[in-house]
Amino acid sequence: MRKYLYIILVVTSTVFLGVILIFSKKPKKSVPSFKERTGTIALSGEWLNTKQAIEGLLKDIELNPENYKAKLQLSQAYIQEARITGDHGYYDAAALELLDDIIKNEPKNFDALCCKATVLLSQHHFTEGLLVAQQTLPLNPDNAFIYGLMCDAYVEIGNYKEAVKVCDKMISIRPDIRSYARVSYLREIHGDLNGSIGAAKLAVSAGYPGLEQSEWTRMILAHLYEQKGQLDSAEIQYKMALAERPDYAFAIAGLSNIAKLKGNYKLAIAGYEKAKKMIIEYSFADELTDLYQLNNESEKAKASAEEVIALLSPIADVDEGSSGHGHYADKELAYAYLKVPDTENALKHALLEYERRPDNIDVCETLAWVYYKKGDFVEANRLIDKAMRTHSQNPTLMCHAGLIKIKTGQKTKGDELIRKAFETNPYLDIELKKEVKGNIASL
Repeated sequence: MRKYLYIILVVTSTVFLGVILIFSKKPKKSVPSFKERTGTIALSGEWLNTKQAIEGLLKDIELNPENYKAKLQLSQAYIQEARITGDHGYYDAAALELLDDIIKNEPKNFDALCCKATVLLSQHHFTEGLLVAQQTLPLNPDNAFIYGLMCDAYVEIGNYKEAVKVCDKMISIRPDIRSYARVSYLREIHGDLNGSIGAAKLAVSAGYPGLEQSEWTRMILAHLYEQKGQLDSAEIQYKMALAERPDYAFAIAGLSNIAKLKGNYKLAIAGYEKAKKMIIEYSFADELTDLYQLNNESEKAKASAEEVIALLSPIADVDEGSSGHGHYADKELAYAYLKVPDTENALKHALLEYERRPDNIDVCETLAWVYYKKGDFVEANRLIDKAMRTHSQNPTLMCHAGLIKIKTGQKTKGDELIRKAFETNPYLDIELKKEVKGNIASL
């Protein structure tokens, strides 16, 4: 009897120990998975290959949760998926989760740190992105990509002098699509539109046709042509992008914008509505707001404007302490509120963005324009001077500056800026043209 009792006790103890071990074991942390693409972008061979690669990486990580090489590759795939699908909200957070896990265990993993800086910049956490990039630099000071990340961060926080320095370093190490694109942007910021177009052409020619990065660079070139009022040249680039990358949403939107500028609103609306269904991109809905208004569809315009605010609102007002968990979108939201119009909320968000990066010329222009719309022309003038300090020849910026100058009694200067803006690009925004005609009757 004692023998059987002993066996029962041993078995019971073993079972109890097993229960303790099961419940004390840390639950395996799930790895963020991918989302199925939808629409035409789900039909490409590129997606089939990408999906297969991602599924393989997920299996590798499931078998070995400490496979940091696979986690890095998965984070890189998610960063690219964010670019292609526009779903930055999901994929940026997923990539960050993977990268933070890698860096926690391998704090000097150069590629992981670079990827984290990339995601933070994508989320508009520019100061934090710069700090991560700077931490990475001593690990590999001859890597061109890290200088590109620093260049982007310096541009966005408004330190253009440092941006030029690190861009020069980048292109001296590796003159390629990424470095030429940054040279183009810096030349544009400093008022050299022709030089900017030249560098953008080099960037396009350095890319592999059809890749998302290559055709995005072609979009940059097309936008530069638009700034100079060269619509035919811009249209050629958009069509080339579609030939190389069929159903590329940004190229469809680009052709739609050309149709808008030429006065074909119905064609433009159809194009933007198509692009909007393909990827997540607030700017398509923003353009549709204007187009519906131009096409006398006021109810649709109102609904579209409200949709833009709804799209941007969850990713604005992010607490600085929760850095890395969401996007800052206050600059974009400020312009969205102006279209409602709601100048109080526009000012609120413009100020939030200005507090983060008061030296960025685009942010200064945004806040200046909000003050203009509120009738505070003195404050608008102070900020537009700050926005003009790099001598940018952006026609919209010059037009905004001209209107503000006129309202502050500097009519000669204002007229000069506005005329220069229209000489550079006769196809400026129609609402802006209306604003101008109310101040310069002879234009």
